[in-house]
Amino acid sequence: MSSSQSIIKCESVYKIFGANAEKMLKDVNGNVDAKTFQEAGCIVGVNNASFEVSKGEMLVVMGLSGSGKSTLLRCISRLTDATSGKIYIDGQDLLKLKNKELIELRRNKMGMVFQSFALLPHKTVLENIAFPLQIKGIKTQESISRAMDMLKLVGLDGRENYFPRELSGGQQQRVGIARSLAVEPDIWFLDEPFSALDPLIRKEMQDEFLRLQSSLKKTILFVTHDFDEALKLADRIAIMKDGIIEQLDSPANIVLNPATEYVRKFTQEVPREKVLKIESVMDPVDDDQNLSDFKVLKDAVLETVAEKILEQDKSVPVVDSNQNVVGIIKPSKVIHVVFGNTDINS
Repeated sequence: MSSSQSIIKCESVYKIFGANAEKMLKDVNGNVDAKTFQEAGCIVGVNNASFEVSKGEMLVVMGLSGSGKSTLLRCISRLTDATSGKIYIDGQDLLKLKNKELIELRRNKMGMVFQSFALLPHKTVLENIAFPLQIKGIKTQESISRAMDMLKLVGLDGRENYFPRELSGGQQQRVGIARSLAVEPDIWFLDEPFSALDPLIRKEMQDEFLRLQSSLKKTILFVTHDFDEALKLADRIAIMKDGIIEQLDSPANIVLNPATEYVRKFTQEVPREKVLKIESVMDPVDDDQNLSDFKVLKDAVLETVAEKILEQDKSVPVVDSNQNVVGIIKPSKVIHVVFGNTDINS
């Protein structure tokens, strides 16, 4: 996703744990080999991460346990100080902020949700949501009013006087989300927020999360180890291994054109028709071509229209939201993409 406004920007960010981390990093001039550092008593958490996140974009960072995804998020929120590199939040140099400035930035621009719900057991749902507002010095009545709005937003109205122990896991997670949204953050950090939930509740929370994002348009950094979750939620995906971002791309390109063998292994079991949009696989318009009367939207997921396309004996026009023809898709292309070579351009 390209945008003239980058909300998060990382330039050659490293996080290395160990007593000699800074000296070793300087000695190798940024060319970090995780095994060599480990033998010297250091652990490489993030290795030369450079990327930008645009306003309103959801970047999902994923990888197996120990890949560095959570460490990267903690560096960007400065819960952990990076060993080297630059991190900008809405143009501010995060690593140069003093403690007071950092606290203000977190209070006013950042929302955070983690795997553990961390609700206050002695406070009601409403009091839990209002708590960060009261910490900011907002008057009680105003904080309660805003907390009620957030409660309704996540579908928990009627449960405002419950205590956390009286809620299901999914409901507790909704309280955590509502609490982080109450401060109206511009940037939202979420670290494995649904991984503790059972599969059915997890799916419901993902759907709820997408609904919230469609109306709130937050800039989001979302960490997960679940590739299906990443594909469902992300505008772009960053796949990490041993602290290195192996590939950062759209879900379609991650699936169709894996940049490394590691990424290929992640994607090889993914049914491509479930994640690819028609615009990812369409061909240019041929003015002289005889097209079918059936049309498909460029944003349609291939799985939802594949059967209808395969019923056509002509190429199918692809249209945008204004019904302008922007490409074509042939039935043979659908067969090729779903069952053939992963390279959609071949």
